[in-house]
Amino acid sequence: EDPSLERHFKGHRDAVTSVDFSYTKKQLASGSMDSCLMIWSMKPQMRAYRFMGHKDAVLCVQFSPSGHLVASGSRDKTVRLWIPSVKGESTVFKAHTGTVRSVHFSSDGQSLVTASDDKTIKVWTVHRQKFLFSLNQHINWVRCARFSPDGRLIVSSSDDKTVKLWDKTSRECIHSFCEHGGFVNHVDFHPSGNCIAAGGTDSTVKLWDVRMNRLLQHYQGNSVVNSLSFHPSGNSLVTASSDSTLKILDLLEGRLLYTLHGHQGPATCVAFSRDGDLFASGGSDEQVMVWKTNFDADYGEVVKPQKYGSSVDGTHGTGVEMDCGIHHKKTKPQDSSRTQEQQEEETSLANTLEHIIGQLDVLTQTVSILEQRLTLTEDKLKECLENQQKIIQSKTN
Repeated sequence: EDPSLERHFKGHRDAVTSVDFSYTKKQLASGSMDSCLMIWSMKPQMRAYRFMGHKDAVLCVQFSPSGHLVASGSRDKTVRLWIPSVKGESTVFKAHTGTVRSVHFSSDGQSLVTASDDKTIKVWTVHRQKFLFSLNQHINWVRCARFSPDGRLIVSSSDDKTVKLWDKTSRECIHSFCEHGGFVNHVDFHPSGNCIAAGGTDSTVKLWDVRMNRLLQHYQGNSVVNSLSFHPSGNSLVTASSDSTLKILDLLEGRLLYTLHGHQGPATCVAFSRDGDLFASGGSDEQVMVWKTNFDADYGEVVKPQKYGSSVDGTHGTGVEMDCGIHHKKTKPQDSSRTQEQQEEETSLANTLEHIIGQLDVLTQTVSILEQRLTLTEDKLKECLENQQKIIQSKTN
């Protein structure tokens, strides 16, 4: 089966810049040049929420891993953290001195990395909303910054034509990939954490091994790549291009699988859901589209342990799949000694923890909003007292 259009959301009043699914796939967030953040419900007949707060174009949005917060970055130089509910309350970080182009949560939901036209990458704690540190070696706008799946590395791409790899602990730049062809618009880690994909104005997608720092795969397209997203299995990735198409690349065979036409005008952003069943795209045509993946089902066959050898031997560029850790997930033989009960217990425990973390997120956010209100009230009170003083003074004079 081919990927198929599942849902179609209209409501933005300008180009869509960014899309992201919540963990449960119940909601989809999108940002737009219209300065709004929209939260769409995947259930039919449910209203969408339009969140206003940013004073200028919203360029990036992302759900926290628990799904109880949404981060957004804007041309107004701020980052906002929203509670995706009816009220749509948010707290503001005065984050950068230039446009914020990228926001990304670490996989434990504890940290946030932001990238900006002020040439810096900044890391923040989510719960205290406290600035931690800055990475400043780029000499031009930083378009994108992402944590590695284990949170130890950060990758960034800039208009200085480099993709840089940073060690989060030492805060050092550990490698610079030079891109002579053009600017890299989007960069991200493969789910294995062993390689990165970069797409940009030279119409290519390149996969680099971050352990050996060498080029693994190179796909030449015919239009600017604005965004890309790995399928959670790590076997494929989807790109959004300025020629209005979405392209799905098969990383095991190193070839183009599908070209999808849906948007009128440039496709600006694309993202898989956390389980890979769906992906969403946004475009200059103000539309958000949700697609059913359909194509990853048959991959299960390729990566069963017994077929492992043949699937690798049979394709050209064999080293690539091995290096990238593309097979790792599924080739582990299932440990049959673990009982059904144990697995169920683990799942319910994981769900409970997930819920607790989510509640914590909301609490922190609420406290933060209350603090902001308190500050406002204190300021108002101060103003009133000052005015009273002035009135008294003018009377006695």
